[in-house]
Amino acid sequence: MKSDFSEFPLQRSAPFKEWSPSIHYAQIQRMPAGVLPQRRIYDFELLYVSQGQAATTMLGQRYELSAGELIFLPSGVLHQNEAASTPDTRFLGIHFDFFDEQDIQTEADMIVDEEHVQERRFAFEAVADAFEPLSGNPVYTPPLACVQLMEQLVHEFTMRPPGYELACKSLMLQILLHLLRLQKSRSQWLASQHDGRLLELVEEIERRPAEGWTNALIAERLGLSIDHAAKLFKQLVGLPPGEYVHSIRHREARRLLRETDLTIERIGEQVGYAGIHYFSRLFRKHEGISATEYRKLSRVL
Repeated sequence: MKSDFSEFPLQRSAPFKEWSPSIHYAQIQRMPAGVLPQRRIYDFELLYVSQGQAATTMLGQRYELSAGELIFLPSGVLHQNEAASTPDTRFLGIHFDFFDEQDIQTEADMIVDEEHVQERRFAFEAVADAFEPLSGNPVYTPPLACVQLMEQLVHEFTMRPPGYELACKSLMLQILLHLLRLQKSRSQWLASQHDGRLLELVEEIERRPAEGWTNALIAERLGLSIDHAAKLFKQLVGLPPGEYVHSIRHREARRLLRETDLTIERIGEQVGYAGIHYFSRLFRKHEGISATEYRKLSRVL
């Protein structure tokens, strides 16, 4: 008997102390341009686009994703993913459940065989009183700190040093908290009368991170005081304007280090830092390694 798709995702109200996520799969991969088959999964997936563009069709809606965005794919919900960039798109994917309720041995165990549906295997989405379900608005633009946690989780899951299960559980809880807080900030921001102008400005910062985005300039563009503009900005993205600009520049610098052969100095200039020493110091502060070391490591991985 096939499932009634309308009942998914299954949800369970639970205090945070009962959240105990287990990781079933965590990997960075490149996918050639094309549409993947429709599917359902027994667990949940965070699918983050680190390079290129992608799209997901789910519940009658098409979500288009750019680099730096992720989509939350719920258990039991029919969806279809697409790598929309030529020649390929780079993804970071994490499969997990909220309550350590699944025994996943292979990747195939995560995918629903519609001819032999195992009803009891569908995982429950945890819902806390203070937040809306993550599945309610599935597209997120995670802050830099959250992206770094996801990358660290992939490293732990791939290398599997002693205690990696505990590390992965801890990292996943932090990732979920980032997304929940981001969702709450986004909900508060939507009620703001300045929402449209603020969203346009944030998108412009992402397109042109090298511009001189000072707090004063952002406030002037919004027609608000510096303090009020900074408050609304933080409600939207979870970071003050200056920190957000730095995070976007850093994200672009990482991309250029991975994908181009530009010099470190040229990359610094291209993302908005005129001095190579200042750029190098900031990069090491964020990553813990130099830009040159990051480039070498990213090409090994």
